Amino acid sequence: MSSTAQLSARERITSLLDDNSFVEVGAFVTKRSTDFNLQQKETPADGVITGYGVIDGNLVYVYSQDASSMGGSIGEMHAKKITHLYDLALKMGAPIVGLIDSTGMRLQEATDALNALGEIYLKQTLASGIIPQISAVFGNSGGGLAVMASLSDFSFMEGKQARLFVNSPNALEGNYKDKCDTAQASFQAKAGMVDYVGTTEEDVISKIRDLITILPSNNEDDASFDECTDDLNRLLPLMASEANDSKRALIDISDNNYFFEIKPDYAKEMVTGFIRLNGMTVGAVANRTEVIDNAGKVTERFDGSLTTAGCNKAASFVNFCDAFEIPVLTLTNVTGYKATMDEEKTIAQASAKLTYAFANATVPKVNFIIGKAFGSAYLTMNSKHIGADMVFALPTSQIGMMEAELAAKIMYDGEALNVIKEKSEEYAAQQSSAESAARRGYVDSIIEPETVRKHAIYSFEMLFTKRETRPAKKHGTI
Repeated sequence: MSSTAQLSARERITSLLDDNSFVEVGAFVTKRSTDFNLQQKETPADGVITGYGVIDGNLVYVYSQDASSMGGSIGEMHAKKITHLYDLALKMGAPIVGLIDSTGMRLQEATDALNALGEIYLKQTLASGIIPQISAVFGNSGGGLAVMASLSDFSFMEGKQARLFVNSPNALEGNYKDKCDTAQASFQAKAGMVDYVGTTEEDVISKIRDLITILPSNNEDDASFDECTDDLNRLLPLMASEANDSKRALIDISDNNYFFEIKPDYAKEMVTGFIRLNGMTVGAVANRTEVIDNAGKVTERFDGSLTTAGCNKAASFVNFCDAFEIPVLTLTNVTGYKATMDEEKTIAQASAKLTYAFANATVPKVNFIIGKAFGSAYLTMNSKHIGADMVFALPTSQIGMMEAELAAKIMYDGEALNVIKEKSEEYAAQQSSAESAARRGYVDSIIEPETVRKHAIYSFEMLFTKRETRPAKKHGTI
């Protein structure tokens, strides 16, 4: 089979799971409705294949919509098969993977189809934070199915044939498909709706398998550990030069340079993804000021500020990590908030969400200040002030209200330039240096860049048995 050919619903399942491990559930289930001549139409498996198997030995439940059976449309029995699978997954505490390829709700079943989709929504909501939910779009995922995909923890799309939309491109005011195809994978990835876009279906499936192997099976039974074959004391001689492109820094820090990036095409100034430290899965969040390609060339630059998109991206990721007891590592290099008219409409609320996500998380939290850490934007980035367990800084880090020169200009407005320069140097030493923050207890230690990996490993090992209780409440409102 060529790499560009579309797989069948069953082939997608067998490609996803370990060889000969798939056990089908509900193979003979079919439609009950006979309205609009449905009794004359064959609907094998009612358009969805459901069952379970293993990925690298991990139990996984999977459903795959079959576009060859009434377009994979969702009707009463189609939904019952999926909700039954959710019941099994919740009982067993195992991830569920949905392979989506559907024309939408089955028109012939009308209100029954509406009820069916609603029941799936409910199961997804109940499962949220208990078992990992992964969706992969291989064909159409329109209207209510776009919501279904987005209710998952992680969404994948195949780059050529997959379509994800609530309203089709031609239904958008002032738009049409040839002008801007809003349903295509590249658009949705840049909008932050998709976590990964694959070049082929096989690529998507391989990436899902990789993700399953590093995630816990559920929120209580953590099976996300692997044997570490890397040197725990490995030094990072390039760490100082990697501070601007924090993705490179995270790859360098991780065991055997493993990094599973989440939403790589969205809000590139904020990097999120999973690394491994001493075999343990760790969620990583990092500010980024440059994107450097494999040839070492800078392809994009950012000003080091927090943006609405970056905050939303990081907040969602931190919330997932906290729900599944995955420790969080941050690399902080932030100068403030993005200052534009559009950002001003949303940045306060977005930064509040990220602040809440970090402060509310009870998992082990370790922060490395690898550059600048200025103002309340720094507070948001997993600072000790909002609950980070351990905070380290590099000797060249700057921590404080703002740039020393700007602070001096404000405090000594109207004074001569030599006075402002003198006071700027004084302010930098007394109020903006890593040493001044450490003296006040806001930084636990000042370390050399090449030692970041081993300090991260030692910190998370020390925090492994962390327990933290919070005031009793139903849930927060941020």
